[in-house]
Amino acid sequence: MSTEEQSDRLLRWVERVTAFCVEEWGLPPITGRILGWLMICDPAEQSAGQIAEAIRASRASLTSNMRFLTAIGLVKKTRRPADRTSYYRIEDDAWQKVIQRKLDSLSAFGEIADEGLGLVGGEGHRAERIKAAHDSLTWLQDLAARRPPRR
Repeated sequence: MSTEEQSDRLLRWVERVTAFCVEEWGLPPITGRILGWLMICDPAEQSAGQIAEAIRASRASLTSNMRFLTAIGLVKKTRRPADRTSYYRIEDDAWQKVIQRKLDSLSAFGEIADEGLGLVGGEGHRAERIKAAHDSLTWLQDLAARRPPRR
């Protein structure tokens, strides 16, 4: 397989990651492309220029997305001695952080559901709808507690 063919295959995979991030998480396409590229690139640490070139994006469009990904802990910004360039890589525990944040937000919604049950009482159609949400959230939390991520 030629280098160009390999590059095309990698970029098609990055676009699959992008589509998922857009459709499932509501992220901008550029953010999905950055994540996809940082998951599959070699070497693992890439400069903003390298990332922009690889995903065919402008450096300007990359900047705010890199700040966002760094701020939420998915991407780590590093520097090398005697090199003024910043490099970026996927954090080692990035996906665990994403999942934990989702679980924490679901737990917070579970508390809101508990409060709703208190407001409507334990019986009736309103309580059934709230209880369905609460029970699903509790099930997911229990599942996550029993099966921690493998590394």
